[in-house]
Amino acid sequence: MATADSAKTLPVTSVGDLVVDGAHQRVYVSDPTSGKIVVTDYAGTVKATLTGLSGVSGLALSADSGQVYAAVKNGNRIVSVETGTYTETASYPVGAAPVDLEVVDGRIWFGYGTDFGSLDVVGAEPVVRLHQRGDVDFFGGTTLLGSDPSAPGVLVAGTGGGLAVYDVTADGATLRVKGSMDTSVKQLDLTPDGSRVLTSWDGTGNGYGLPAYSTTDLNEVASYPIDAYPNAVRIAPDGSVAGGSSSWYEPDVHIHRPGETTPVREYDFPNTGNSSGSDTLVDGALAWAPDGSRVFAVSVNTYGTYTLRTLTDPTKELPKLTVAAPAKAERAKKLTVTGKLTSRTALPAGTVLKVTRTDVESPSGKALPAVTTKADGSFSFADTPPAGGKVTYKVSFAGDATHAAASGADAVEVSRKATTLTLTNNGKLYAYGKDVTFTAHLGSTYKNRTVAIYADPFGSDKPKKLLKSAKVNSQGNLSAVVDMTRDTTVTAVFAGDARSAAKTAKSTAYALAKVSTTVSKHYRTGKIGSTTYYYFRKNTDPVFTTTMNYYAGRKQRFQLQVYYQGSWYDSGSEYFALATNGKSAVSLEAPGESGIRARMRSSYINGSSGDSVNSTTHGAWKYMAFTN
Repeated sequence: MATADSAKTLPVTSVGDLVVDGAHQRVYVSDPTSGKIVVTDYAGTVKATLTGLSGVSGLALSADSGQVYAAVKNGNRIVSVETGTYTETASYPVGAAPVDLEVVDGRIWFGYGTDFGSLDVVGAEPVVRLHQRGDVDFFGGTTLLGSDPSAPGVLVAGTGGGLAVYDVTADGATLRVKGSMDTSVKQLDLTPDGSRVLTSWDGTGNGYGLPAYSTTDLNEVASYPIDAYPNAVRIAPDGSVAGGSSSWYEPDVHIHRPGETTPVREYDFPNTGNSSGSDTLVDGALAWAPDGSRVFAVSVNTYGTYTLRTLTDPTKELPKLTVAAPAKAERAKKLTVTGKLTSRTALPAGTVLKVTRTDVESPSGKALPAVTTKADGSFSFADTPPAGGKVTYKVSFAGDATHAAASGADAVEVSRKATTLTLTNNGKLYAYGKDVTFTAHLGSTYKNRTVAIYADPFGSDKPKKLLKSAKVNSQGNLSAVVDMTRDTTVTAVFAGDARSAAKTAKSTAYALAKVSTTVSKHYRTGKIGSTTYYYFRKNTDPVFTTTMNYYAGRKQRFQLQVYYQGSWYDSGSEYFALATNGKSAVSLEAPGESGIRARMRSSYINGSSGDSVNSTTHGAWKYMAFTN
């Protein structure tokens, strides 16, 4: 099973039909709801948008790729768009509401209601012929049409359970044979040789599929089984069949080679919506590139988002290429890599496979001698890895006329000599703002002598930062300076080389907080013994303003002690938030009596102060004496 090769969102709100202009490599998608046609390149990039086409649905390309015809249902007309300039060159009233279009021998055939008609624009004046179904019971739905440029003069039509084959000329449609089909058919198409008509439903009881009916008698002669629920069928110029199904949990597009009922490729759309199932194919939204190199499909998700999907090499089998290398190996010692190339149709013995080795010395890959497969698709080769570390072996099959390209890879961890790397200052404590030099020392290595030093300050607001990356000096040292305003993890990294293993060394150093406190509302200072005191009147409230390096949510701890009979006793502590300028002013209630001595200090307590980016730091004690 394969996934779509490329995808791009379409600026549409619905999809009526799509047609491919191979001469200009353009895809035309009609949007009936928005009344427009979107033109993209093969990659899905929008190149033009034609508007004012209310209810536009069916699309068909002229034989010379010069015009795209569009059925404008709500205007009862068919418009012609010049493919070189994307301009509308003509609008033809047809007297009915056209939906599906086919071009046969230069004439435009259009389905409307339960009938169909033709528009001939070859002569001096356009000629419209309606009611061409003849003696066929079409009922319900809108008539679907099918034709093929390689089958001139043949048109198939069907709706509401009826199916018919017509021979068409400038004079109109002549019924060849009529029959029946399931009422749930979403699309039908004619094989290039004109011998069969395929529909997007198997109504014979044989399961879901694409039944093929003989255009001679409309007897079912084959069926292409696919998943539920079939909703599209398109046939390539070489007879390859693309079938579509609206399948949440199964593949969405199924490719059959001419005459083969087993799919050669299947494409499963991803899930870009909000349901458990994947995106689904829009009814009838399949189209081949004229050269058969691509199939284009439009999917829709549960949000109503439409995506143009380009499926490349659809008729080529998708081989599987597996590669197995040892999990570990020694450098400069021979190892063996094995693998297998398998496909639905076995590839011949001797199939050539490209081998590439990617390692630290060849990051872009180095080509190794090619290897060939055995009869069962297996292969093996020996190699002596010159470099250690992760070594990846990639084996590639270029593809051929019937098989798509494939590749596989596996990695082996190749040994390298252990490397010594150290870093200074682990566990040390520093004053706030001190510039500290961290030195990394690298032991002997093979070639690489470069070390990178990173600093990662504590706290989520400051990311890890590269301080220096350079070669170590002749003593193997490299230094970098850290401004220690926070606890910081410093990391030295050696990336390794072909023979020396990578190595990392870490050192966590700690920084005190910056804490200072000023005192106000005192009337004088003086010493008691050798200690300076701030003197307050007994009825004055002292004010202490603490300044601390700020961090979001940080609080300072205010601690008070009282002096009694020669000792200091705790009188309590409380945390106060810092303003964004790092300040916190606390007013202490006056004692109302003289002779009291007290002291206070502000502290940052790691963890308790609201964060853990600095180490616990106590400010200086401030001493108070209260007098009359």
